[in-house]
Amino acid sequence: MTSAREDSGESGGLTTGEVARRLGVAPTTVRSWDRRYGLGPDAHIGGKHRRWAAADIARLERMCALTTTGVPPAEAARLAREGAPLDTRQPSAEAAGVSRSGPVRSRARTGLQLGDVRQECKGLARAALRLDAAALDELLASVITAHGLVTAWNEVIMPTLQAVGRKWETSGEKYVEVEHFLSWHVAGALRRGSPPVAAERPGATVVLACVPGESHTLPLEVLAAALAERGLPVRMFGAALPVEALVEAVRRTGPAAVGLWAQSRTTASRPLAQHVAAMEWGVRGARRQPVVLTLGPGWAGRTLPGLLRPTGLVEALAAVESVVRR
Repeated sequence: MTSAREDSGESGGLTTGEVARRLGVAPTTVRSWDRRYGLGPDAHIGGKHRRWAAADIARLERMCALTTTGVPPAEAARLAREGAPLDTRQPSAEAAGVSRSGPVRSRARTGLQLGDVRQECKGLARAALRLDAAALDELLASVITAHGLVTAWNEVIMPTLQAVGRKWETSGEKYVEVEHFLSWHVAGALRRGSPPVAAERPGATVVLACVPGESHTLPLEVLAAALAERGLPVRMFGAALPVEALVEAVRRTGPAAVGLWAQSRTTASRPLAQHVAAMEWGVRGARRQPVVLTLGPGWAGRTLPGLLRPTGLVEALAAVESVVRR
């Protein structure tokens, strides 16, 4: 790998887009760090366009390294501007008893029981507890860009959400606002990072909806975003879709697959799932039916013949892709 000096010294500096690709972040993140924390180029090189020299890129690399370990963005920016070597500002991974390359024991002073998780959970937990919207958005964008949506959800976002939920359950509902705040910003990050909705293709559309009475949409939004990443046309209907509306949506779209989310056993309706699975459309002699996926903990322990029961995001993605690409 070439150094920042080698990349930018002779060419007159890199553009913002080139810097973003080098760091593995979105160009909007680089511009935000420039505007919010003063991490922009020291000088304009080669005319009016902003160009990033080796020293500018080195600061951003320190910023990325620090935020990845959970340092709040404002503090990470201050340390990056000071230019001190990273190992003089934070303990080494070995000294902290953690591994840089995988899940670690979080030592965040958040009061949350995070357990064995990636270091990035620490930063998310801190930002959520402080109700720091700007920091939370930046950390979410960074972790999704760095690890990809599926890994970010399974190894960073979901463990943090679960830790906040446990804190709420054991503290007399003192942390309800934190859970709602974190969930809202996760949903926003998913929408901002998702590609444009794919055009409909015969036999490829996926319908996603919560069953009637169910308001927990976030895991379904993650699945929708992950399917969109794979170029599959998704129709997302969100929380508590009434029975009549669900049936009409399935009839109008003729989907290859229908995902029904139920967080609670009280909302998971076996007759509804079986009714949707029995729906048919198309010309006589070539009638088609959707494959129904029962998603969420509400369906746990329920054996529904003919219906798929993936137990996580990876399984759900694999199931949908296998149906759509038949």
